Amino acid sequence: VQLQASGGGLVQAGGSLRVSCAASGRTFSSYGMGWFRQAPGKEREFVSAISYSGTNTYYADSVKGRFTISRDNAKNTVYLQMNSLKPEDTAVYYCAAAFRRAMATMTSLYDYWGQGTLVTVSS
Repeated sequence: VQLQASGGGLVQAGGSLRVSCAASGRTFSSYGMGWFRQAPGKEREFVSAISYSGTNTYYADSVKGRFTISRDNAKNTVYLQMNSLKPEDTAVYYCAAAFRRAMATMTSLYDYWGQGTLVTVSS
């Protein structure tokens, strides 16, 4: 599986942005998907995860109520809608895929990673 993240950019605090992650392959629905982020000088941290069908989702406390994860299995794509953005949300955002494992929050549980897309929130 190859993952290609896109949609990052520069946005003002309070604004919105949607990042996407397109996956190759024919077994996308067998993968639990997740979004992580890494700010300069910090470790990569969990943001959100979604189950195979998209029925179940999970969020880090820091983004709960502001971010929404979703997926379209027909398009092999997972999305992260980010609203009410804050400067502390500035980071490189990575999508990740875990084969036959859903709702994982640890980086070590994911099998494939996208290249990341930079989100910068200005104050």
